Amino acid sequence: MASLVIKSAAFGSRVIELNLGVNRFGRSPENDFQIEHPTVSALHCEIVLAGEGVLVRDCASSNGTFVGGERIEEASLSAGQTLHLGEVELLIETTEVTVAIPKFDISCPAPPVVLPDGSLICPRHPQARVTHKCTHCREVLCDACVHRLRRHRGKLLKLCPLCSHPCVPIESEKPKKRSFLGLWGKTVKLPFLHGSRKKETE
Repeated sequence: MASLVIKSAAFGSRVIELNLGVNRFGRSPENDFQIEHPTVSALHCEIVLAGEGVLVRDCASSNGTFVGGERIEEASLSAGQTLHLGEVELLIETTEVTVAIPKFDISCPAPPVVLPDGSLICPRHPQARVTHKCTHCREVLCDACVHRLRRHRGKLLKLCPLCSHPCVPIESEKPKKRSFLGLWGKTVKLPFLHGSRKKETE
């Protein structure tokens, strides 16, 4: 990470490790880095550490902020340059920025098992068969995996739990079982029903 070294004798080559973002320097203890010296203002300057480099910004200090001997309001800093806050001298030791990205371990389920009849076993629910497939990530899912969202006017959306894209069935839905009376009415002619229909036509 970027760092500065205070070269003025009274500070004993104190090393300052900059934090990502804004680092406030000044005589006041409320700053991120307190530099107690009569020529340093209460809030003297800000040093901003970001991915694109290091920037110093003077905060209307009384005795000024200097980079390479020139008074500045705002300037970029490079390794090896000298920075003065009033009469306090600092050396820019390094301007390297290290951004650590945390590693996430994503567990991938085992591939689905293919049964002799060609159907698949869900990788997440070993007791269930695959019924849907995501249109985006192509993941296979059982009924328990699919997220269901009912929209306005009753339209049901089936969504993938991994990428939230729509899912489509990969096997035909089982036909609805007909009731016994419904089936009987289709196959047996009922005299009273026949008579009532006849009267309606007269």
